[in-house]
Amino acid sequence: MDIVLLVKAAIMGVVEGLTEFLPISSTGHLILAGSLLGFDDAKAKVFDIAIQTGAIFAVILVYWQKIRATLVALPTERQAQRFALNVLIGFVPAVVLGLLFGKVIKAHLFTPVVVATTFIVGGFIILWAERRAPVATRIESVDDMTPLDALKVGLVQCLAMVPGTSRSGSTIIGGMLLGLSRKAATDFSFFLAIPTLIGAGVYSLYKERALLSMADAPMFLTGLVFSFISAWLCVRWLLRYISTHSFVVFAYYRIVFGVVVLATAWLGWVQWAE
Repeated sequence: MDIVLLVKAAIMGVVEGLTEFLPISSTGHLILAGSLLGFDDAKAKVFDIAIQTGAIFAVILVYWQKIRATLVALPTERQAQRFALNVLIGFVPAVVLGLLFGKVIKAHLFTPVVVATTFIVGGFIILWAERRAPVATRIESVDDMTPLDALKVGLVQCLAMVPGTSRSGSTIIGGMLLGLSRKAATDFSFFLAIPTLIGAGVYSLYKERALLSMADAPMFLTGLVFSFISAWLCVRWLLRYISTHSFVVFAYYRIVFGVVVLATAWLGWVQWAE
C-alpha cells in the first residue's frame, strides 16, 4: 500500500469536500492542488470526478428529510412531482452539453492558467451581482419554482463546464439574478448537484474503466471518505452563513487566489503543470 498516494488522496478529498459547494470552484482547486502534489495524470483526473460522489452523500445526509418526504409523496402529491421534475429539467442541459463539448473542454481548458483567469473573472461577477440593484425576489422556496425557472438555472449551471467557474457559484448567483431568494438558490444548487455529480462520477468511471484496477480501491475510498466528511461540515456551515451574509468574501478570495496563481506562474516561483 502506497502511504504517500493515500495521503495525496486524502488531501484531494478534503479539497473537494470544502470547495464543491462554495462558489469558488472545486474543479479549479483540484486542478491546482493536483498540479502541486504531482497528482495529475489520467487516473488522477478520473479520481477528481469520482470523489465528488462523497461530497454528494454529504448533501443527501443534510437534506435527507426533504429527499425522503419527496420520494414518499412522489406517487400521489403534485408538489413533490413538480419538485422532482424541476430537478430533472435543471439536470438535462448539463448532460446534453457535457456529452457534446466535455471532451474538447477537458483537452484545452483544464490548465492552471485558465483556472486562475476564471477565478478572477468569476470573482468580479459575484461582486457585480451582489452590489447591483437588488432583483425582486419572486421565489422564496424551491417548492415555488416553475419548470422554466429550473431550466434557466440548469442552463446557467453549464457555465461551470469551464474549470474555475464554479458549479455552485453559477447556480446560486445565477438563481439569485433570476429572482430566487439566496436560500432557495442555494438549496436548489445543492439538489441539482445530486444527479449532476453522481452522473458525472459514474460516467467517468465507466468511460475510463480500462485505467482502473482493484489496486486503486484504497485510493478512491480514501478520497471518498475525506470528501464526505469535509463536505458535510462545509454544507452545514454554509447554510448558516448565508442566512446573514453575502458571497462577497468568496469573490475577494477568488480574485486574490487567481492573481497569486498567475503571479507565481509568471515569476517562475511555482511550476504549475499544464
